[in-house]
Amino acid sequence: MVENNPNKYNEAFSAFAPALSIEELDKRIEDILAKSFTKNNTREVKKFLHSTIDLTTLSGADTEEKVAKLVASVNDFEGTEDVPSVAAICVYPNFVKTVRSVLTAEGVQVACVSGCFPASQSFIEVKIAETALAIADGADEIDIVLNLGAFLSGDYEEAATEIQEQRSTARTAHLKVILETGALKDPELIRKASILSLFSGADFLKTSTGKEYPGADLRAAYILCSVLKEYFDKYGEKRGVKFSGGIRSAEEAVKYYCIVEALLGKEWLDNKLFRIGASSLVGSLQKEILS
Repeated sequence: MVENNPNKYNEAFSAFAPALSIEELDKRIEDILAKSFTKNNTREVKKFLHSTIDLTTLSGADTEEKVAKLVASVNDFEGTEDVPSVAAICVYPNFVKTVRSVLTAEGVQVACVSGCFPASQSFIEVKIAETALAIADGADEIDIVLNLGAFLSGDYEEAATEIQEQRSTARTAHLKVILETGALKDPELIRKASILSLFSGADFLKTSTGKEYPGADLRAAYILCSVLKEYFDKYGEKRGVKFSGGIRSAEEAVKYYCIVEALLGKEWLDNKLFRIGASSLVGSLQKEILS
């Protein structure tokens, strides 16, 4: 985006292909699944999907003991047959230190939500402070929520600046920007939120918080992947995608794999670029892989 240009956001939006209608999205998703779901519904794909999970606990009743027990389950699973560990453990920022102190499984990242998750409704100073404290405690990855109030009001400058400031505060940690696609609903709004977030420094586009609004769906997944592909084609930069909120079964996860494979290609079939935020999905995948 060009600075000092009052139309820079609309110019950026117009540089990308417009959103598809819901009918066209559904048709394309149906075609992808008809072509590739059966061939991808395999043990090897499910092993890969296990490696993409951000294993998450985000409950108001979380305690240090509960979080430590979750981390211990990841430590204990490491090396089970030939199944890779999860990608990350994702918690509230006050538990980052607990995860860091208990985690021994190799290659598993410490992730946390930040910026007044899940509503992102507070002072920017509070959001920045929360992220800074999480980084100081050892977070490798930060998941923040797009300022929906600013975005939906058309105040793109405020929404973008907030992401940029969080990007700076996160330092070398990966920054995932949650678009809350279940609140946006409209494919065009999801497309614009994706573009704005990428230009503002997001390392990952993420669908949902899994809290107040509907979680991930295949329509949103298609839109995010389409924008990421176009962004890569234009600028040569790969950014990641994370689907979260309500993905509980191995079968559902395979469908998201099919969307990523079809739109982004095999280069994105790597947990450095592809994540699923989940809790119960781990058990479903392990059951199918190890049975």
